[in-house]
Amino acid sequence: MNLKQVEWWIKAPARARVVLYSLTMSLTTASVPLSMDQAGVLRVNGTRVSLDSVLFAFHEGSTPEEIAQQYTTLNLADIYAVISYYLQNHDEVVEYLQRRKTQRAELKEDVESRFDPQGIRDRLLARKSPVTD
Repeated sequence: MNLKQVEWWIKAPARARVVLYSLTMSLTTASVPLSMDQAGVLRVNGTRVSLDSVLFAFHEGSTPEEIAQQYTTLNLADIYAVISYYLQNHDEVVEYLQRRKTQRAELKEDVESRFDPQGIRDRLLARKSPVTD
């Protein structure tokens, strides 16, 4: 405060006085807690939870707190950071998610071409039940 402000402070009625507080905040740049695994999947650092999973829950209407309850290995700060990254880099993340969707479809097609999914229930039940003649 300068001298005029001090004089005003002393003369002003109590209801007109405004208290100024000084906040000291440290500003740090936080990195996005994502890393790519060997298969090219982005996962939240230190977990097996994929970016896809977090964003699917977010798009389904889950709050970050609800996502933390669904995925107990995630901490709340990381969930907020991942969602913030998505919101700030929407186009790039959507492109990544589209590539992942294509990869999943190709993998599903490959697996189904090698292992016929039709009649699997019947084949499994046949293995379980001993055949008696």
